Amino acid sequence: MLQNMQKKVEAEADKEQKLYDKFMCYCKNAGGDLSASISAAESKVPEVGSDIKEAEAKNAQLKEDLKQHQVDRSAAKAAIAQATAIRGKEEAEYTKLSSDYKANIAAVSKATTAIEKGMAGGFLQTNAAQLLRRVVASQNELQGADRDDILAFLSGTQQGSDAYAYAPSGGEITGILKTLNDQMTASLSKATAAEKAAITDFDGLVAAKTKEVESLTSSIEQKTGRVGELSVRIVEMKNDLSDTQAALEEDKKFLAGLDKNCATKTKEWEVIVKTRSEELQALAETVKILNDDDALELFKKTLPGSASLVQVKVSATTQRAGALAVLENLRSQKNHPFGLDFVTLAIKGKKIGFDKVIKMIDDMVATLKKEQMDDDNKKEYCEKQFETANDKKEGLQKTIRDTDAQMEDAKEGIKTLVEEIKAMEDGIKALDKSVAEATDQRKEEHEDFVELMASDSAAKELLKFAVNRLNKFYNPKLYKAPPKRVLSEEDQITVNMGGTLAPTAAPGGIAGTGVTVLAQAPPPPPEAPGAYKKKSEESTGVIAMIDLLMKDLDKEMTEAEVTEKDAQAEYEAMMTESASKRAADTKALTEKGATKAELESDVQGYEEDGTSATKELMATEQYISSLHAECDWLLQYFSVRKEARDAEIDSMTKAKAVLSGADFSLVQTHAHTFLRHARKCSPVAFSLTHL
Repeated sequence: MLQNMQKKVEAEADKEQKLYDKFMCYCKNAGGDLSASISAAESKVPEVGSDIKEAEAKNAQLKEDLKQHQVDRSAAKAAIAQATAIRGKEEAEYTKLSSDYKANIAAVSKATTAIEKGMAGGFLQTNAAQLLRRVVASQNELQGADRDDILAFLSGTQQGSDAYAYAPSGGEITGILKTLNDQMTASLSKATAAEKAAITDFDGLVAAKTKEVESLTSSIEQKTGRVGELSVRIVEMKNDLSDTQAALEEDKKFLAGLDKNCATKTKEWEVIVKTRSEELQALAETVKILNDDDALELFKKTLPGSASLVQVKVSATTQRAGALAVLENLRSQKNHPFGLDFVTLAIKGKKIGFDKVIKMIDDMVATLKKEQMDDDNKKEYCEKQFETANDKKEGLQKTIRDTDAQMEDAKEGIKTLVEEIKAMEDGIKALDKSVAEATDQRKEEHEDFVELMASDSAAKELLKFAVNRLNKFYNPKLYKAPPKRVLSEEDQITVNMGGTLAPTAAPGGIAGTGVTVLAQAPPPPPEAPGAYKKKSEESTGVIAMIDLLMKDLDKEMTEAEVTEKDAQAEYEAMMTESASKRAADTKALTEKGATKAELESDVQGYEEDGTSATKELMATEQYISSLHAECDWLLQYFSVRKEARDAEIDSMTKAKAVLSGADFSLVQTHAHTFLRHARKCSPVAFSLTHL
């Protein structure tokens, strides 16, 4: 036992030495780390303080700029509002002035027209005359004499002392009125020009101020954001500064206490090492004393039956009684091991040696340990299987949920694709229909163009023929004779031989002119000639009219050609665009069809995966149920069974110790002297030995 104590003290020395070495390593390293941290914090504090001041200055400047921008923007808006109000007032004034001028000008014009037509008497009875009277009375541009003349004219009375004085004539009045009209027209033009200039100035001012407002608004928004960011940054820097200062104080305090604690622990360690050395020395000397040959001989004489301080002399009866007491205590418990009855009977029989009983106890202890090991393994197996099965169950449930969600998404995608495919197919059909209709329309337009060109060409040729025919009679110099007949080789031989050629066939076409046109209704017959008389002047008019008709035909043909060209170009562009669109739609339709097929395949795969996962989940749940049936009882009573086995093993170990002669008390009459000596040598060793 003393040697075991030595080993235990040495083991404790090794353990505490490692702890002390770690603590001292911490003292050395932590001091350097803390010093570096303190140095960094001391450098950081003034830098952060400077950054805070700079940020606060920028923030204050931004706020001042914001205030000025807001003032400027308000001023610009006020300027726009003021200019708008002034513009409205000017516009109202111009509208009234323009209306008055226009009414006055209209009245003057009516009066002038009426006087020139000799209807002065009737005009004086109209409202326009009354209006003109007010206009003349209010006009400052008229001289006094002119105003008096017009007023006298409008009133229909004579002025002057002589009742038969001269009244102004109509020509003089119209001259004055025209002059007045010109003056009012000039004034209206001047007012209109001034109004346009005012509108231009107003638009320029509003545009400039609006641009200024937009610029100021953008600056306000930008600087407001910067103010917010700077405010947040300032708060963060202040928090960082506070945290750094607090950490600096804590590091300084901890560094100051660390040196003191390390020095204290060093002194304590020296005391511990010294005390442990003294204890080891005491144990070594005690072991040396007790293991001395002379001491052993003395113990044999004074303590017969035992040479160990742990076991003192005990009789076999006492050993049996002690072991039975321990076993009876164990048997009194419920569910005690069945083998205890055999052990008890063997001890009570007194014919079986302790060696066999001890072997039986060892076998029972081994059996209990094996059962406990089986329970431990089973518990570990059950917990592992439960964890694995539950993880698998959760994974399968998640797989089923994900599969269902993916399948729903795929079905929704298929539904959308079906609608899109139908819409694209309808679009392609509509496009094909539009192309066919456009093609038919283009054919009809082209046929109409061909017919129009043929008709116009025929009409033009016919008119040329008619003009040439008229020139033959009326203007022989302008007449163009038809080309001479070119004789064939056979006809030339006939002429040379004095023969007579066959008469030339009359030209066909319209009226024997040779001009033909597409199948159409024949033109009306020409007018029958009158008496034989050469009408040169009339023929000139007819020829000129025919020339105009030919020009109209040329113009119509040119317009038709341009229209046909444009229509053909538009048709070709439409066909190209339609072909491109149809190709793109067809390609997209094919791609959507392929995508739809893929989604349908995915849905089928999701259904199969979901079915497989559901079956596997059901199998997993059945396996978990079987695990519950197999493991729940063991897991529920594992601690109780373990505690019972430990108690049984402990009791059997004590019984075995009793049968082996151990008393654990050392309260023996022959050992009092040794115990007193052991207590003096080492209190720790004594307490352990006493236990």
